[in-house]
Amino acid sequence: MTSARLSGSGATPSAHTRLLDDRRFRALLSDEDWGRLPLATWRRFSKRVADGDSVVYVGVVDEVCFSDIGWWFAQAARLIGGPLPTGRDTGVPMIVTVTEDGATGGQTWTRICARKCGFPQVIHSAKRFAGPTGLEEYVGFGVSMALRIAVEGETLTFRSAGYGLQLGSLWIPLPPWLTPGDLTVTHRDLGEGAFRFTLDVIHRRYGALIHQSALFREAVS
Repeated sequence: MTSARLSGSGATPSAHTRLLDDRRFRALLSDEDWGRLPLATWRRFSKRVADGDSVVYVGVVDEVCFSDIGWWFAQAARLIGGPLPTGRDTGVPMIVTVTEDGATGGQTWTRICARKCGFPQVIHSAKRFAGPTGLEEYVGFGVSMALRIAVEGETLTFRSAGYGLQLGSLWIPLPPWLTPGDLTVTHRDLGEGAFRFTLDVIHRRYGALIHQSALFREAVS
């Protein structure tokens, strides 16, 4: 694997990493919606590295909160690999590594979130350009989430559109009582190489369960 070059505030691919034009995210949006995104956002989501290469982003968690039910749900999700944040620490570093997966034609995402005490939490997932909406996030143990991508204002938004269990070539929808509710992830460009990531989980019955926000910066190539 080609390593990515780190700096104090973020990272970009090293000089040995081969960048390719990536139209996979753009293909899921209309030309009008794609055109409303800031230049820096569509550059990030048009950046495709060669198979096995990675892009690394470094940031800081500045907001995180749970309802009582949300905290317990996040802990229970450890049974399928811990795809949700589990700690309340803020002001701690978060590193996100996006690695191209040539076998599936998707991307492997690794999120490392430091804790003030103990080892960091590591979250693995894979974005695959497949499923009922054309984009899904696979978290392991056969569990995946269909995603719908949209542009709201100048913010790129990913919203859950159903959860399922992958059994071979079959995708079996999970009943609502086995899911955390509606999940929304946003990517908002802040200018000068900075962007904000947010994650929100809202249950139809129990309301807001989880909120996390992190500020990232990219190093200048």
